Amino acid sequence: MKTRFGPVLALVLLFVPTCMADQKPTSATIISMTSVACGAKQESKKKSTTLTCQQYVVHTTTTEYQIRQQKPEEQEVLHANTQILFTLDKNKMKVKVNGKKYEFLVVGTSALSINPQ
Repeated sequence: MKTRFGPVLALVLLFVPTCMADQKPTSATIISMTSVACGAKQESKKKSTTLTCQQYVVHTTTTEYQIRQQKPEEQEVLHANTQILFTLDKNKMKVKVNGKKYEFLVVGTSALSINPQ
């Protein structure tokens, strides 16, 4: 039985570190920002307040992402035409801009058309 699992174990040990390696950050540009409803805060039994979050459109060379704050909290507003670096982790985008780190939910993606000239 040891001979069956030895080669498999060796392959797993070779490929796991490459899969777990950190992604290289991708550069992108924030194109626009809008405020969108992202929940409600119950103040009393009859009264509630709608909470808003910032939603950004981010462009890379090939893809457009729509990202949103995870929680309606006081967070610095990122301005249009700001260059960012980001990595993707499932449905989250980890952004670094001006030395600060933020985490956003990816709520939409689309491919950008490339016009041949």
